[in-house]
Amino acid sequence: MKIRSNSAAFTRARIVKGLSQRELAKRSGLSSSYISLLERSVKTVGPATAKKLSDLLDQPVDALFNIE
Repeated sequence: MKIRSNSAAFTRARIVKGLSQRELAKRSGLSSSYISLLERSVKTVGPATAKKLSDLLDQPVDALFNIE
């Protein structure tokens, strides 16, 4: 099972929340380069991290991520 971001939805949610990639990284404990890779769907993410990011962005997990 792989979890990838829905690029457009993830980026839109971050921007609507008023966060830069760097600020989202800081709040989530991830690196800004990892956030960038997630936004481009280059990297997969674990379930706990997907949940943490969706909580920070006030979006349901299934709106921001696709399970493959």
